[in-house]
Amino acid sequence: MKRIILLFFIAVTITSCKSGQSSVVKSDSNLNELVSIMQGSYSSEKQAKIDTSYYSISLHMVAIWKNKGHYLYVEQALFKKQDKPYRVRIYKVSQRGENEFISEIHTLKNEKDWIGKWKTPEAFDALSENDIELKPGCEVVLHRIAKNQFSGSTGVKTCASELRGASYATSKVTITANQVLSWDQGFDKDDKQVWGATKAGYIFDKLK
Repeated sequence: MKRIILLFFIAVTITSCKSGQSSVVKSDSNLNELVSIMQGSYSSEKQAKIDTSYYSISLHMVAIWKNKGHYLYVEQALFKKQDKPYRVRIYKVSQRGENEFISEIHTLKNEKDWIGKWKTPEAFDALSENDIELKPGCEVVLHRIAKNQFSGSTGVKTCASELRGASYATSKVTITANQVLSWDQGFDKDDKQVWGATKAGYIFDKLK
């Protein structure tokens, strides 16, 4: 009887280990999927042509520091002023649940030195983690909705902002294989919107 119980325990343990390994592999796969579809060059030109209340904006996201984890250099600019981007960031993408991911937002201390470097991602090997600064509370929590589809947002009033009289900012994001839908808004202390799109977010179509 003891022998039967022991054999049963071993079989259950092996099965559990295999199941755990499968879960880890699946988890890593989902994270890799997210980081992979985020990368690319995007444009909101199509949306701007349909609705003139939206600007034509370029967005570039490229992988850097591949030996340190999942980091993306991000540059956003008016399409006709790509040499003067209004947003230069580094995102650190990680996982904290099987289908839950977090994109932490970092600023660069000397961001002007890195403008246009999305064309040569290896240039960031000269940049250290001491040269970037976390924007606490501005991280975007994403959930995997389906294959190649992730959606999420910042926390409620967690991301401080002083832009154009704002008190806090919010971001709502949906990422698919061919598009990034991003709705960034700034609100003052009375919760009145002071910047950002008012009707809906920007639709960025992947160019490459």
